[in-house]
Amino acid sequence: MPPPHPLIITSKSEMRNWSRTLRSTTKSTICLVPTMGSLHAGHLSLIAEARTRADVVVVSIYVNPGQFSRGEDLGSYPMDFEGDLGKIRGVGGVDAVFHPYNLYDHGEEGGGGGGGRDTNRKGDEVVSCVEERGGGHETWVRVEKLEKGLCGKSRPLFFRGVATVVTKLFNIVEPDVAIFGKKDYQQLRIIQRMVRDLDLPVQIIGAEIIREDDGLAMSSRNAYLSPDEREKALSINRSLFKAKSDVLKGQLDCRELKKFVAESIQGAAGRIVDQESLEPVEEITGPVVFCVAAWLMEDLARKVETSSVMPSTIPSSSSTHRFQPKQGQITELFPSSSSPLQSSSGKEFEESAHE
Repeated sequence: MPPPHPLIITSKSEMRNWSRTLRSTTKSTICLVPTMGSLHAGHLSLIAEARTRADVVVVSIYVNPGQFSRGEDLGSYPMDFEGDLGKIRGVGGVDAVFHPYNLYDHGEEGGGGGGGRDTNRKGDEVVSCVEERGGGHETWVRVEKLEKGLCGKSRPLFFRGVATVVTKLFNIVEPDVAIFGKKDYQQLRIIQRMVRDLDLPVQIIGAEIIREDDGLAMSSRNAYLSPDEREKALSINRSLFKAKSDVLKGQLDCRELKKFVAESIQGAAGRIVDQESLEPVEEITGPVVFCVAAWLMEDLARKVETSSVMPSTIPSSSSTHRFQPKQGQITELFPSSSSPLQSSSGKEFEESAHE
């Protein structure tokens, strides 16, 4: 049974030693739930899923500077570690919380008391430790093809930052299993491909999206949204319901499906892609994901994009018969304001990189 109050670990070496000792003495399996904190019910559902996948659960809380570009919200990203601990204790099932101060410290552990945001300030500007003027970090993990589409063009540093920090977490925690939400669909696929290509001994599980009462996918950045912006985000949700209905009625032409979304949501763009390769498709003949993104804020200091995906599980593209979808063969993943895809122009997505 996990303890009522999880162990708090802030040192990389202590985290690694804890995992290795636990595994060697108890033969326990370990599941990691990586987060950036500001936990909500979506995160807590990942913890519940993790409990079913392994003997021991570790939650990491770390705002990763490697996935933020200059001008993004690294310095203001919502953080509430004590509140997060309260939620973790309330839901139970967590054995340890890994809350490092700096994962890019090149051997200098600690400092700042485990504050979880390894940045420094140049005057009034927050400078990431991964910038050259902030200390420098030269080694990155890239999933070159999958990171070039969808989110990648508007956030060219994001996926290399995610892949790198996830690799570091895997090397430190040494989990057997790791849980990621399907809300950030491209991120999930990139991590799965990275694990496959690098032969990392970690099973990656994609967990379903948890939504708020009005249908908006739970996200730490939802707090940024005004009522009008939130309503706009919900229009994406509604447009995907309509697209789902059209597909169930036999509309498999992706141009028509994307056209409806573009006309329904100002400043939005959509792309329908293969679930595995994330390559765009023109007609639905196999498993696809419908990705939609829109700008919700004009304030560049707080700008938020929202993204949504609707995966369709349908027969293999090798089938020679025109696909006739049935109810239950399509599920939805609803809008996310934490993992933008692209486009403030309303144009279709162009293939490129991410944050």
